[in-house]
Formats: sequence, C-alpha cells, structure tokens
Amino acid sequence: MLQWFAASLLNGVSVGLLLFMLSAGLTLIFSMLGVLNFAHASFYMLGAYVGQALAAYGGFWFALIVAPVVVGIAGAAFERLLLRRVHARGALAEMLLTFGAAIVIGEGVKLVWGLGPLPSAIPRVLDGALFTFDGASFARYRGFMMAVALVMLGALWLALRVSKTGLVVRAALTHPATVETLGHDVPRVFTMVFGLGTAIAALGGVIGAPLAVIEPGMADAMGPIVFVVVVTGGLGSLSGALVASLLIGCVQTFAIGASATAGGIATSLGVSLPPAWATLTVAQLAPVLPYLLLVAMLAARPRGLFGERTRDA
Repeated sequence: MLQWFAASLLNGVSVGLLLFMLSAGLTLIFSMLGVLNFAHASFYMLGAYVGQALAAYGGFWFALIVAPVVVGIAGAAFERLLLRRVHARGALAEMLLTFGAAIVIGEGVKLVWGLGPLPSAIPRVLDGALFTFDGASFARYRGFMMAVALVMLGALWLALRVSKTGLVVRAALTHPATVETLGHDVPRVFTMVFGLGTAIAALGGVIGAPLAVIEPGMADAMGPIVFVVVVTGGLGSLSGALVASLLIGCVQTFAIGASATAGGIATSLGVSLPPAWATLTVAQLAPVLPYLLLVAMLAARPRGLFGERTRDA
C-alpha cells in the first residue's frame, strides 16, 4: 500500500508539473495581455510535432532547445501580425481570432504530418527506472520532466520578480503610457510575452511527447484540461496554476489506480445509485473528475484559488 501511494504520488506530481508547463504559458499571456488564448493547446501540439521533426535530424536534446524557440517565434509573429490588429476590438474578437488560429494550426499539422500517430522515443540516457521502492518504480524520464518544469518555474519567477525586464513587463500591464514615456516599446513587450508563453507550451509538447502519442487530436485532448487548470487556479495567477496543476494531476493519477466503484462509495455515504452508475469504477470516472472539480470551484469560489486578475474593457 505504501509503495503504491508513493509511486502514485510521484506520478501525479509529474503529470501535474507537465500540466503546469502548459497552463503557465496560458496564465502568463492572460495575466500580462488579458488575452484568453484558445490556440494555446495548438501551440503545445505544434511543439510536439516540430520537436519530433527536429529530433529526427539532431536528436532529442537538439529538439528540446530549438523547437520551443521556433514555436515561440511563430507565436510572436501571430501576436504582432494578427492579434495586435484586433486587440482594440475587445475580448470577443481576440477569442474568435485565437479559436480560428487553433483550427488553422490543427489542419496545417494534418497537411504536413498526416493523420496517423508519430513515434517519439525516450532518450537512452533517460530510459529506465530512476529508483525502485518495494517493487514500485519511478521512471527516470518522469524525474527529468519534473526537473525541467521546476527549472522553468524558477526562471519565470526570477524573470518576472527580480529582473529589470520583468519589472518593465509588470509595469507595462498597469501603466503602459508611463512605460512608453520612459522609452520602452510596450507593444514589443507584449509580443515578447506572447512568444514566451507559446514557447513554454511548445516545451511542454516536446517534453510530454514521449509519454503520449503525437497525433492531430492531442490539442483537443489537452486543451480543455489546461483551461480547467487555469480557471481552477484563478485566471492570471501562476501560483494558482501550479497548485491546480498538481491537484488535478494527483487526483487523476490516484483515480486511475483505484479499484473502488461508484456504488461502493455511494453505499458508504448512505446513498443509492442506479445499477448502471453503481458498476462504474473510479478509474473509469477519472477523465471526468477535473471537470467536476471545476464545477465545484465555480460554485464555491468563482474567481478560483488565487485569482484576482480581471479583464479590462
């Protein structure tokens, strides 16, 4: 029991940190630009595909460095050439544009790479178990993924809270006219933030690809979960996104490994369920649990765990 709990906890934290890599970019874009980017999961998918293509020529480490840069540049170009043009028209125009961009990226991926799944191998140095505890092992690659996510979190914190660039970015959010008066290019700052957010999403795509399947539906599968994380943690809050990511990652991981049934849980609570529902296992209900958590959060605390940011008109 103890080894199952420890292994499940570590796997849940690793899944949660992967979710954080995705939600951190979306949270960063919203908190700095006020844009809820519906194409964010598509940039994650694009990172996985670009990383797979680059890995075929230069290996995994080459792809890990170059793919986020390529996708980040593409994201910055999208903000500079398209998103900036509709910013004055409000949130609805931005949402429609990013939703259209998600469709274009998805169809473009199908045209370039096809409809079938693509392989993504784990590097030999990261293959195998990191350690084994009473028969339960923890994969070395998951440990690497956790380390990358923690390094990214530390780098974001230093960039936003300590560096001069972070000071300019945060000042441009609340006092753009003053920042421009001081000689800083505020639109360029926003372009940089959007590009950084998409690059982080692409990094998550490259890191997460060996643990999943690279296929055109991966954005549709991951996108809703990312929005659940962002809303549960609180729109615009990086700390909220981290806590919500870890919570959802652990809840899903423990649920998948559980053998209890809904009927058994209901009986212990003194509630009866219809026969069709009573036979459902907790593992079968695991994909629904994040959305149930979202509903509960919206009912009890609509702004999320740490949410404070509201979109200005």
